[in-house]
Amino acid sequence: MTCSRPESSEPRDEEALRRKVRAVKLLLLDVDGVLTDGGIVIDERGEEVTRFDVQDGHGIKLLQQAGIRVGLLTGRASRAVAVRAERLSIGLVYQNVSDKLQGYDRVKADTGLTDDEIAYVGDDMQDLPVLLRVAFAVAVKNAWDGLKARADYVTLRGGGRGAVREVAELLLRLTGKWDALLKEYDR
Repeated sequence: MTCSRPESSEPRDEEALRRKVRAVKLLLLDVDGVLTDGGIVIDERGEEVTRFDVQDGHGIKLLQQAGIRVGLLTGRASRAVAVRAERLSIGLVYQNVSDKLQGYDRVKADTGLTDDEIAYVGDDMQDLPVLLRVAFAVAVKNAWDGLKARADYVTLRGGGRGAVREVAELLLRLTGKWDALLKEYDR
């Protein structure tokens, strides 16, 4: 398994990534640009429409099944995010967080987890302070170049287009939980 990295960076080997994720108990996700493609669609009534990727949702369920929690940390507030989180049984939802680092500290206080137990996926500048603190830092393919340069892993898929599913499978493989989950589908 190789890691996608910006062309100017050295790829990290699988063993280095395995060491980074061995204690991860929570995958924390930005929403706009990570769970969505970052676009905002406004219909003729002025209502915002949000699109989520079903494979990302299944990746989240796989993580939960393997005992890895999932949380959302987003700068905007959206009813669609609340509904999606409820449907995916995501209990850690932090919306309208203007300072991501303060929000991240609140997540740690609420969960009792440490930096070494958290992975984070982001896409833009406001995600950088959190990305620099977590055990495993991920940027989506279409993220700001400055974020990708600081990430441990850059996805092959874009935000809202399967990037979260890719990260879920990577975490499950690196933590040795993938094969057991796959057996449930491989009957």
